[in-house]
Amino acid sequence: MVAKKAGATFLREAFSLEQRLLQVQLELSAKSVTHAGVQGEVSENRFLDLLRQYLPARYEASSGIVLDSLGQTSDQIDVVIYDSQYTPTLLDQKNHRFIPAEAVYAVFEVKPLINKPYLIYAGHKARSVRRLRRTSVPIIHAGGTYPARPLFDIVAGIVATDVTWSEGLRSSAFARALGSLNSDTRLDAGMAASGGCFDLYDGTLRLGSAERSLPDFLFRLLQKLQTLGTVPAVDWSAYGRVLSK
Repeated sequence: MVAKKAGATFLREAFSLEQRLLQVQLELSAKSVTHAGVQGEVSENRFLDLLRQYLPARYEASSGIVLDSLGQTSDQIDVVIYDSQYTPTLLDQKNHRFIPAEAVYAVFEVKPLINKPYLIYAGHKARSVRRLRRTSVPIIHAGGTYPARPLFDIVAGIVATDVTWSEGLRSSAFARALGSLNSDTRLDAGMAASGGCFDLYDGTLRLGSAERSLPDFLFRLLQKLQTLGTVPAVDWSAYGRVLSK
């Protein structure tokens, strides 16, 4: 019993410190970096480093542009969580990469605040990814062939330092702003390092406390990624046809 209590206390205190460290890092970049673009890039990298620390090896996280087999591209996305086991990225140069649409599990925008304009902005970024064409072909294995995997819905969300509403994410204004997004622009999850977290993974709005926003957000995201399973097998011949035209 003592060991169980000690273990639970350790986990709570460790994640509390991790959350406080993220808060300090985000606040430091906001106050010490004067150029908005550079400040945004610093914040993105903070969150990417955090995700890479906790995501299983089958996933990768980076900023980039999502590309489909028709040659269509998304907007530049702050954080893309994608398959690193079966799907290569394309035309990588330094920290810039094109990620095949079939490889994408989730996309997030990193902003200073969760407010209505940034929710709408993140929703538009999500739409630029969801509108892309994704292929799926049968998978050949030693015993035969698995049928082509059905496509899952790509998860989208927002990560920020704080929340603009005085009541935080429990504000009715937040619920209205989130509800105003449509099926293409919807945001499934979000976290403010100093202001709580939310998700709609179960079909209803679930809110997490400001004190545990980081672990609540991370473990719910990991659970959601687990339910998505493996990404579809890419029809590489479709990509090849674009190049042959």
